[in-house]
Amino acid sequence: MCDEHTAHDNELYLTDAAVSRRRFAAIAGAAGLVAMLPRPANAQAISGRDVTITTPDGTCDAYFVAPAKGRHPAVLVWPDIMGLRPAFRQMADRLAQSGYAVLTVNQFYRSVKAPFLKAGESFDQPEVRARIMPWRASLTQDATRRDASAFITWLDKQKQVDSKRGLASTGYCMGGPMVMLTAADHPGRVRAGASFHGGGLATDKPDSPHLLVPKMKAGFLFAVAENDDQRNPKEKELVREAFAAAKLPAEIEVYIGTMHGWCPPDSRVYNAAQADRAWDRMLALFKTQL
Repeated sequence: MCDEHTAHDNELYLTDAAVSRRRFAAIAGAAGLVAMLPRPANAQAISGRDVTITTPDGTCDAYFVAPAKGRHPAVLVWPDIMGLRPAFRQMADRLAQSGYAVLTVNQFYRSVKAPFLKAGESFDQPEVRARIMPWRASLTQDATRRDASAFITWLDKQKQVDSKRGLASTGYCMGGPMVMLTAADHPGRVRAGASFHGGGLATDKPDSPHLLVPKMKAGFLFAVAENDDQRNPKEKELVREAFAAAKLPAEIEVYIGTMHGWCPPDSRVYNAAQADRAWDRMLALFKTQL
């Protein structure tokens, strides 16, 4: 599972070349910094703000950003186990610059406000893991479903959101299954989903997310970390079979040279080249599905 990875998973892939963006990202992640993300071509001017959203379980803190003008397709972002933080704000800004109204949530709101990590802290550190895991326990599938409904309802009320167009959802690590739950519960709204190094997408349990695929109407991208696939190669095949049976488009790829957690720019194992390639595949999916 994505929230059970070990310190070994956070080893750095460093090249022998002069300081590259990939090397800088690894160094920045280790220092608790955020590597710079490339600016989209023809980037739109954006406006972002902190927001609070009422849910059946309380009040969620979140970050909403959208192009400064017009109405746009909405994207609901579920962060990884280290939560809403500067790296995810930067990714939200980047996506908004490409023409989307983006809501990135703190799904740990029942327990703690974001950000809850200090500079240099990471989930691979035992003391950090011990602090986060009790919060993680409250994020049941039912809780995620309630949250997704509240977040989509909130998004569709925003003047920057074109609710006549499909909505997308993306998730990182533990956020991958959350995307699948969101798509299954809201097939009339969610037309695209993207999971980046998601964990627990297909299990042998009766509530496995891949069993929800027949309820979906969304096309998907699954960007799989190489070491995740080495541990559990069957998972991607079960997901592939589920989407094929439902006759839904799904791009499922193992990104060579990547380790679990490789997409956020503050990760200790950030792989800039592969993260950018996965990002481009996400934008291509959104263009087709939304």
